[in-house]
Amino acid sequence: MTVNQILNAKGKNVYSVLSTTTVYEALKVMGEKNIGAILVIDNNDLKGILSERDYARKIVLKDKSSKETYVHEIMESNVFSVKLSDNLENCMELMSTKRIRHLPVLEDGTVVGIVSISDVVKAIIEIQKDTINHLNSYISQ
Repeated sequence: MTVNQILNAKGKNVYSVLSTTTVYEALKVMGEKNIGAILVIDNNDLKGILSERDYARKIVLKDKSSKETYVHEIMESNVFSVKLSDNLENCMELMSTKRIRHLPVLEDGTVVGIVSISDVVKAIIEIQKDTINHLNSYISQ
């Protein structure tokens, strides 16, 4: 299964904020969209990603104010990404080895989607269901 197939199933909505957005405003968008991370895009360039984990560790635990801190101050700027043609195994490998939960999808330097660990798990479950059904029908013959 490819990243493109995953995005076709879940949708290609991309939510983003500017690096000069306050963390509070970014969190409001994340809450409204019910997402655990948001991309940081300035002038169509992916600059970083901000996750709930970043907020918890870099704002709450350090007793900072989310209304006075800008996204660029706490975002993860070393962003790992995938392409539409990448496969599920590549996504799982990246997420596992890099200990990340979200992978932006880039084509020709432009963000065209995002894949979460939840998307990957759902895809794996679907593949396993198909395999089980195939095996059951084979055994029944």
